[in-house]
Amino acid sequence: MIVTKLTEAFGLRHPIVLAPMGGVAGGRIAAAVANAGGLGLIGGGYGDREWVARELAIVKDATRGPWGIGFITWSMRREVLDLALAQRPRAVMLSFGDPRPHARAIKDAGCTLICQAQGEEEARLAQEAGADLVVAQGTEGGGHGGSRSTLPLVPAVVDWVAPTPVIAAGGIVDGRGLAAALMLGAEGALIGTRFCASDEALGRERQKARLVAARGSDTARTRVFDIVRGYDWPAPYTGRALRNRFTAQWNGREHALAEALDVEQARYRTAADEDDYETALVWAGEGVDLVRSIEPAATLVARIAAEAEARLREGVRHVR
Repeated sequence: MIVTKLTEAFGLRHPIVLAPMGGVAGGRIAAAVANAGGLGLIGGGYGDREWVARELAIVKDATRGPWGIGFITWSMRREVLDLALAQRPRAVMLSFGDPRPHARAIKDAGCTLICQAQGEEEARLAQEAGADLVVAQGTEGGGHGGSRSTLPLVPAVVDWVAPTPVIAAGGIVDGRGLAAALMLGAEGALIGTRFCASDEALGRERQKARLVAARGSDTARTRVFDIVRGYDWPAPYTGRALRNRFTAQWNGREHALAEALDVEQARYRTAADEDDYETALVWAGEGVDLVRSIEPAATLVARIAAEAEARLREGVRHVR
């Protein structure tokens, strides 16, 4: 068993955290990861009150393991945060925005505060907020993120925020990635794309099938899906998704897309309703090459942990 500051803080069997992916990380998969020995985080996303209430009820009913919830900080409403805190999560994760206005409420509720950072500015804000854990997120990850690569970013964040423990994220899909994260000074890994292709993840089967069939070279960082869905993301953050005909048409033509929204939004909504993923969105990280099947989340947690342990033991044998 791998013991780190992350596992000790939550009583985990494995230093694995489910990324709180909006629309994907619901109560079922958060509970499945928690029951398997990791930390399960619900993806609170843009703060839909009814969705959050429903998924919180599911995870509370399905596990006694450690679980929490993550929010997109710039879009979060205080009433939804208060709703979540009333359910006594073990952790709240804040990403993409200034965590300081919300930190006191989270910590006063007895929750562990996790803040995500894509660079030095976010890492410093996390420190000022009193974060208990900082996630160093590299650009290889699926969904929204920054521009710094995981390999150099993680040890830099470790140094910037020491002695606060750091969790690595971005392109980590298997045990080799987890072992590498630990060698970079992280205390565990936050994993998203691999868990998207799990039985318990929310999302349609055709979305999951596209992940299994995809390669890392099929992904791109883009703003076009935010524009067509009407989300005004702050300038530093783009989203990594699978390329399709929609990205081919509009990447590099964002102003033209904004001018054509009356037509394109209706077309996009129809495509999403009909599972047409040549137009609709599938978030995916560069590690999607290693996603080869749709499996139970517990199976993934166990295998990733076992692979990491094996890699770490092998590395020790190579030292003379």
